[in-house]
Amino acid sequence: MLTIENLEKELKSEKLQSLYLLYGEELFLLETILKKIKSLFGEAIKGINYINIDETNCQELIADIETPSFGYEKKLIIAKNTGLLKKEGKRKNPELALLREKVNTYIKENIEIIKTSVVLVFVEEEADIKQELYTTIDKLGVTCKFDYQKPIQIERRIHAICQAYQVKMDASTWHYFIECCGTNMQDVINEIRKLIEYVGQGGEIKKEDVDQLTTKKLESVIFDLTDSLGKKDIATALTVLKNLIYTKEPLQKILITLYNHFKKLYFVKLALYYHKDIISSLNLKPNQTFLVNKYKTQANFFKEDELKNILQSLRDLDCDYKVRRD
Repeated sequence: MLTIENLEKELKSEKLQSLYLLYGEELFLLETILKKIKSLFGEAIKGINYINIDETNCQELIADIETPSFGYEKKLIIAKNTGLLKKEGKRKNPELALLREKVNTYIKENIEIIKTSVVLVFVEEEADIKQELYTTIDKLGVTCKFDYQKPIQIERRIHAICQAYQVKMDASTWHYFIECCGTNMQDVINEIRKLIEYVGQGGEIKKEDVDQLTTKKLESVIFDLTDSLGKKDIATALTVLKNLIYTKEPLQKILITLYNHFKKLYFVKLALYYHKDIISSLNLKPNQTFLVNKYKTQANFFKEDELKNILQSLRDLDCDYKVRRD
């Protein structure tokens, strides 16, 4: 299995393999890699030397591999979300299982034919590494899992983009930027491009630029709201709430996010008291662990009973709304 970074380097050197499996949650980077493969492949005419396969026609995969791409050296086949590599549930699909076995056997027995005539790319949201088909592709081709990027990985990417435009951003601003914009690569790229265009070549992105220009995630705004509440700055908290409502964020979504946020603070309070790991207590993903210190700081603003009362008040609010609605 190749890392995302190594696959990017390989494609940058214009090395194109004949068999790929790209899968995972980070769809922005996955689609970027897929576009690079298409670009390296060159001219692609749909139905002739470019074929799309999905769950509705995956039974045609072998036939499409064997059909000559008349007038062209190779054929590009993108097999996207076919279900062939997905982990099977309790209710197994016998037809899909049979096709999976058939495709696996075909690739193993005809890999040399594939190398000379086809670039075959499997693209899946998830893949079962225990499947024989997965093992076959990993052995004979390239597999790459696209996990959500950790903050340090995102920082490297953003740093490279800033360097390319000769734009500076110090560490504290960088951390604040991630807190505001999250770790979704599509959002991060969009927001950093906006800031780079604003400060211009040779400029420096500052905290106030992030505040002024970026679209903050709801979760980030809830952090701001909680900071104000914890510091007993009710006026600022109300201003933050009014701004949220002004941006037409649904009130129900605001309340749900508030409830989940305070529930996390309550869990942090318990984890600290019982000396438990906060990351596992909150079930944080690798790209969310940078929030631990912020959760701890905010949990210290409140007593355990205060957090319980806040959660109960939010539940009562929901209950009252439903009763009046009925």
